Amino acid sequence: MTNTFRFAMFVVLSALLAACTSAEQAQSGGGGAPQMPPVPVSIAVAAEEPVPSEVRAFGTVEAFSSVEVKAQAGGPLLSVKFAEGSNVNKGDLLFEIDPRPYQEALRQAEAALTRDTAQLRLAEANLARDQANQRNVNSDAERYAQLAKEGIATRMQQDQIRTAADMARESVRAGEASIESIRAAMESDRSAIDKAKLDLSYCQILSPISGRTGNLLVHPGNLVKANDIPLVVINQVSPIFVTFGVPERQLTEITRRNAAHKLPVEASFEDGSPVERGVLSVVDNKVDPATGTIRLKATFSNNERLLWPGRFVNVVMTIDTETATVIPAESVQAGQQGPFVYVVKADKSVEPRPVVVGATVNGKVIVRKGVAAGETVVTDGQSRLFPGATIAPAAQGTK
Repeated sequence: MTNTFRFAMFVVLSALLAACTSAEQAQSGGGGAPQMPPVPVSIAVAAEEPVPSEVRAFGTVEAFSSVEVKAQAGGPLLSVKFAEGSNVNKGDLLFEIDPRPYQEALRQAEAALTRDTAQLRLAEANLARDQANQRNVNSDAERYAQLAKEGIATRMQQDQIRTAADMARESVRAGEASIESIRAAMESDRSAIDKAKLDLSYCQILSPISGRTGNLLVHPGNLVKANDIPLVVINQVSPIFVTFGVPERQLTEITRRNAAHKLPVEASFEDGSPVERGVLSVVDNKVDPATGTIRLKATFSNNERLLWPGRFVNVVMTIDTETATVIPAESVQAGQQGPFVYVVKADKSVEPRPVVVGATVNGKVIVRKGVAAGETVVTDGQSRLFPGATIAPAAQGTK
């Protein structure tokens, strides 16, 4: 009974299998394997484009110049003429120090000059008198010398006149020396006046550069000393520097290209702020042996004040531009033998093809080997593909 039942079941199953096979063949129009429907995918055409050779790094924003403003004259700080954190221009008044001691020193120096000027006039008058007296005495000496030769004047009279002439000559010399001394004193007075004026000018502290002020470090009412602690720090932020490091192996190419023309540099932020554009301006004079990098500085106009000292930025420096075959980066797949792409053939079927890729720039990858310009590659939907699969393109472009 058991064998008879098993044989009956085998006959039934065989009949059912034959019926299903006949139905499938009828639906497919005869014998052979069923056709798979086309796979919907996105495609793009490989193209030759100018591609920049770039160096990417992290950079730090630095002030173009930074000045610690200190007092050059001591005294009570009377007032502050700016708001903390505001922009100031070169020559703007920042602080005022009590000027009264320096005004008094200036008046004293000017009074000393007036006194010495009067003494000079007196000395010049005395010198003129002595010079006139010398001329008279010299004339008398010549006359008595002639009278002595004629035997009219005595020897004593001649000696007295000669002595008077010598005294007149020495008096003139003393007057000339006095005038020179007074003139020297007047020069010292003028120097004292200039020094007093300079000290008085230090009572008004002006901004040495154009830039942005920081926090006020000394408040009005405090006594400040000359060349002591800074009163405020001013950073020049327009233009401004961005410093970054690059590997030393790129130093030769960078210096060679930068000698021909200034290399363009871009700075951007993670928050999506607008990109700032500048140029490479400084290449450091040594390589850091600890990191094997060379420090570079780029200058940015920073007109919009987006770059701030101490802020970190993403830096992209363009060294050169080359023409290369590029495809969308999403078309490259990772395989066991390395990266590959699905290339679309003329009959809308695909074949996987290994590729050698280079850098990725703006969403496009450089293809060094494997795909030629003008060939079509699949950019989306690769997970459903296999060698020889037929596709239904949903979009086409170079993206």
